[in-house]
Amino acid sequence: MLDDEALLEGFEQGTIPAAGFHHAEHVRVAWMYLRRYPLPDALSRFIDSLKRFAAGHGVPGLYHETITVAFVLIIAERLGGAPELSWTDFAASNPDLLSWKPSVLATFYTEETLASERSPILRHARSDFASS
Repeated sequence: MLDDEALLEGFEQGTIPAAGFHHAEHVRVAWMYLRRYPLPDALSRFIDSLKRFAAGHGVPGLYHETITVAFVLIIAERLGGAPELSWTDFAASNPDLLSWKPSVLATFYTEETLASERSPILRHARSDFASS
């Protein structure tokens, strides 16, 4: 496993092979941004870098706005309660964030919303979650 700096640099430079950058690495990079920057900056940097990474690997269509923003917001919420945790401890405390299919987002969003290309997150939140 790459250390935090090597992973972040490889992600931002696009030097990590796409085949070596799976869901857990996405979550870990978002976690790093959120530890370094306020939420709006972390979100913006992650989105920009992820789009650049996908385009650089010839798969710009893999970027998904709804899923990306929702995951970053959930990671930020979880990190807010334990910002001092190492990645290993954070991951161990939040295994649901590392599962891709099914993902933690199924708790909050319908399949239709998650399948949409881009949709306003709060407007489409599951009614049982939105009312709680």
